[in-house]
Amino acid sequence: MAWLLVVVAGLLETGFAVCLKLSHGFTRLWPTIAFCVFALGSFGLLTLSLKKLDVGPAYAVWTGIGAAGTAIYGMVFLDDVVSTLKLVSISLVILGVIGLQLSGSSH
Repeated sequence: MAWLLVVVAGLLETGFAVCLKLSHGFTRLWPTIAFCVFALGSFGLLTLSLKKLDVGPAYAVWTGIGAAGTAIYGMVFLDDVVSTLKLVSISLVILGVIGLQLSGSSH
């Protein structure tokens, strides 16, 4: 259950990163509100998961999911540049996240 919280928190991290861009420096109301909701949800779920998980693997998985998710979202929906190197790098991040998740122990 704790790993599920980390995964959802990582997806919410993608949401807050995208909303941060869409807020244009917190000058747009709804993306700013969405940023706050996603950020609070993400940090809240990460906090709950850390009651059962080691901080290193949990934090790495959280940031890895957020980074990969944000990069993929940007390429698909925000016209970010797509390159072979970027796709390979995202794949390596995802593989690293899987490896860290598998190595993480619960108390």
